[in-house]
Amino acid sequence: MATKQGMCRNCGSLVMFDDRDELCECVFCNCVFPAKEAAELLENPDGHEFKNEKFEKTEGAKHYYSNPVMPDVVEKAVQRDKVSKTQTDTAKLKPNEFEISPNDVKAPKKLIIGMAAGALVVVAIIMAIALPLYFNRKALKQAIIADIGNVFDNADTEETSFTNFDYKQFNIYGLSCQYVKLGLSDEITEDQAKTLYSNYAQLRTEKRGEESGEVEMYIYTPDTIFFVTKDGITTDVQTPVEIMPAETTK
Repeated sequence: MATKQGMCRNCGSLVMFDDRDELCECVFCNCVFPAKEAAELLENPDGHEFKNEKFEKTEGAKHYYSNPVMPDVVEKAVQRDKVSKTQTDTAKLKPNEFEISPNDVKAPKKLIIGMAAGALVVVAIIMAIALPLYFNRKALKQAIIADIGNVFDNADTEETSFTNFDYKQFNIYGLSCQYVKLGLSDEITEDQAKTLYSNYAQLRTEKRGEESGEVEMYIYTPDTIFFVTKDGITTDVQTPVEIMPAETTK
């Protein structure tokens, strides 16, 4: 014995019946009709008119109350909704408490609004943090560039004058302008490299308004690359790398 499902030909409700029964009865409108017709109507309700007539309950008839889980239950609910819209105002399908409505599978309006509002709040927080950092960094970089000549002028020695260099290139980057690359047309000594580093760190501190020892400086000359930090200096002799900075000063 197996329980099958069908659709009431009178009100369109879900009907449950034994596969051995020739007749079935709708528990909502009490309509009794062939079980085969109920099964066929569930598969293809298009074009059928549901009359919604009133019937007296049949004594002794079999009734099956269950809520089956079917893989195509949503598809059938949508199909039934389409059929209902084609009926006249006097022959609308009756609601079925055992069937999923198309509205039941949609996200609630409040949930959608809440998710949208949450996304806007997250974006607003990110912008509130990122924009001040961006403008502060931009202002600091412009202030340093305005006086970048002091970094070179204060590093002159009796043997070397940066004024006579063919070019002095620089590239400043980092969230707090803590990284800088210099490209020089002539060779310099390690002491001059340290002086350049010290001058830039001092200039950055003046413009930033607070002292910080996190500056890192690369200095590229025709034959040598200097890497200077607060902990010391290292050199590397190799084919120099051409720097294409955004700013140049002489």
